[in-house]
Amino acid sequence: MYPKRRQILKCLPVLMLPGFSFAELLVQTPGQSRGPFYPDQLPLDKDNDLIIINDSLTPAVGEILHLSGLVLDARGRSLNNARVEIWQTDSQGRYIHSLDYNASENDRNFQGFGQFETDSRGRYRFRTIRPVAYGSGFARRTPHIHFSVTSAAYPPLTTQMYFADEENRNDGLWSRLSEAEKRLLTMRPQPLPESRLNEHSVSFNIVLG
Repeated sequence: MYPKRRQILKCLPVLMLPGFSFAELLVQTPGQSRGPFYPDQLPLDKDNDLIIINDSLTPAVGEILHLSGLVLDARGRSLNNARVEIWQTDSQGRYIHSLDYNASENDRNFQGFGQFETDSRGRYRFRTIRPVAYGSGFARRTPHIHFSVTSAAYPPLTTQMYFADEENRNDGLWSRLSEAEKRLLTMRPQPLPESRLNEHSVSFNIVLG
């Protein structure tokens, strides 16, 4: 039996990147394209728990991923009330978009899109699944999660987060990044301690400039 979603999201930890320091000027998170599959119709349920829609008892299929981090400015100051949006594929490689060319059937239990406003310490969090690769040849995309971050004090940022344990070198967008940009956008998930469901967590801090 899955625990109630509000209980899970209330107690999720926000992880810090190893070696993170506020003492030096931070590098702005690199921007990337929004891509063609930002939802053309937002779901009615667009909270930060993407694996349960409304009060359904059936979760989305896939490896559960707890995604969290901080939204900061270049001086390391927390940005509260910043709106963080994410969108991604389900376990079949499909987006919630009417023009998605993937022939697989959508996982109707996967929300596909979520949003969250950062708290007073600039923290955000989501519960989702680990996305999968899709496409083929030059159009093949490695697993990634799209981000859009909006804050009153800075221009909006759109970017993508990648996974360090994937074959990213065959992805055209990832390959065009500099080595420094790859390090900023490529994260390594960690097993969630004591999880019986093979859950993982990943931290992705976002710097606006």
